[in-house]
Amino acid sequence: MKALVTGAAGFIGSHLTEALLQRGYQVTCLVRTSSNLRWISHLDVKYLYADLGNINACAGRLYGYDYIFHLAGLTKAVREADFFTVNYGGTLSLLQLAEKENPGLRRFILLSSLAAAGPSFDGAPVDETTLPRPVSAYGKSKLKAEEAVHAFGDRMPFTILRPPAVYGPRDTDFLMMFRMISKGIFPSWGKSSYSMLYAADLAAGIISAAEHDAAAGKTFFLSDHMVYTNEDIARVIGGSVGKRALKISIPRSLLPVIGFIGQKIDKKGIINRDRIIDFSYTNWTCDSGRAERELGVRSKTMLREGIQWTADWYRTHQWL
Repeated sequence: MKALVTGAAGFIGSHLTEALLQRGYQVTCLVRTSSNLRWISHLDVKYLYADLGNINACAGRLYGYDYIFHLAGLTKAVREADFFTVNYGGTLSLLQLAEKENPGLRRFILLSSLAAAGPSFDGAPVDETTLPRPVSAYGKSKLKAEEAVHAFGDRMPFTILRPPAVYGPRDTDFLMMFRMISKGIFPSWGKSSYSMLYAADLAAGIISAAEHDAAAGKTFFLSDHMVYTNEDIARVIGGSVGKRALKISIPRSLLPVIGFIGQKIDKKGIINRDRIIDFSYTNWTCDSGRAERELGVRSKTMLREGIQWTADWYRTHQWL
């Protein structure tokens, strides 16, 4: 089987690329010329150099793939329009070129996000029947990307996957929380609930959904089937780094200010004005029962062991 993976150099993309190779796939990684290939440079893969904003640079080279795994996207941006240019516009351009050059494509897999569905407003985990209500520009742009995929559904088989918060080795977003807790600090703006998923389990779930006939034309949530509070997560991280962190309460009214300051300090950091919108909602949980019932997809890694493996990796690579 031949697979094209966009975003292969990233956190999740590199885990998926490894998993595909382990299953015997021939993998081509679509990357930018400026991409840092440190996580995949040692792998037996081919490279296709292009930017989602100029996907036509790949013209004549998208034929012959059995699967296209579209993971590339923008998760952080200063300008709201950039989310839509990359996440929606880039997806649409890729779909158009794939339709033109690869009519035999077995599946186009879009890695979307729980953010495209939005938070739970009634306390119950959202599922595939929940009307999407994204609250951030990122979430809205991912929903637009989903709509683009659906528009090609009558002529291109597809599957859309919506993971929640993803963690694991190579992740830089949760690293901030690990570092704060390792210093004995746990910032909190009230009790919140989250679904979680370990990166290796997400990679396995993506492949299972791609290969399963029952997943064609459908959207699925993926998670480890549990719900965790922010205090649960902080406690487990504390155990993994040998610290009992002091909770520092922050008024929710200050979140926009924190987002503004965070974005000024680090434009590519997780603390920015758009992400803070998501943080201001208290229930980011999803029900992944459909993926288990219809596809047999179930996470193997629970939070405690996944967090410990992540902490060990951070220490080994001197990130902690």
